[in-house]
Amino acid sequence: MAKVFVMDHPLVQHKVTMLRDKNTSTKDFRELAEEISLLMAYEVTRDLPLEDVEVETPICKTMAKTVSGRSLGIVPILRAGLGMVNGMLKLVPNAKVGHIGLYRDPKTLKPVEYYCKLPADATNRTLIVVDPMLATGGSAAAAIGFLKDRGCKNIKFCCLIAAPQGLKALQEAHPDVDIFIAALDKDLNDHAYIIPGLGDAGDRLFGTK
Repeated sequence: MAKVFVMDHPLVQHKVTMLRDKNTSTKDFRELAEEISLLMAYEVTRDLPLEDVEVETPICKTMAKTVSGRSLGIVPILRAGLGMVNGMLKLVPNAKVGHIGLYRDPKTLKPVEYYCKLPADATNRTLIVVDPMLATGGSAAAAIGFLKDRGCKNIKFCCLIAAPQGLKALQEAHPDVDIFIAALDKDLNDHAYIIPGLGDAGDRLFGTK
């Protein structure tokens, strides 16, 4: 079973509290989501492979470490996942960005892919799938499944808020995918909203209702 990492850093917890506040403006919500994503990217990238290179400092030549090979791709689940991309890019600006769009079929209630655009070398990269909310886990599990169908193997998932039901569903669907969470909440309500959560992340990011 892959690992689950729930962020316990004080700055992350502080910013998540501000994110939850219903009085937080769209501008501040967007900035907070970006800041939390940057802090989470530090942990998500902890196990990136390294290689030795020779550099010359102002004093002498030395061997030092650098990230090895083609490293990262960031894949937001549209549309709310877009709110997490810029924060991660600030930490890893050379990462490539793909996009995947899903909608829920009103009859079958199953996620349907309507858009997927990935870097040409996606199968050689560690892909970080990002979506602010992991509620039922259906969209995240489907998105990762669509990536695997295209030959992608090294995949991680990163979200701001998760419910236990979504975490369990994603683990069962993809036991090989590490999951990174800023806050693990207690439950879902009858409308599949996370409790206490923060409302609809997409609406709060983009100022829509």
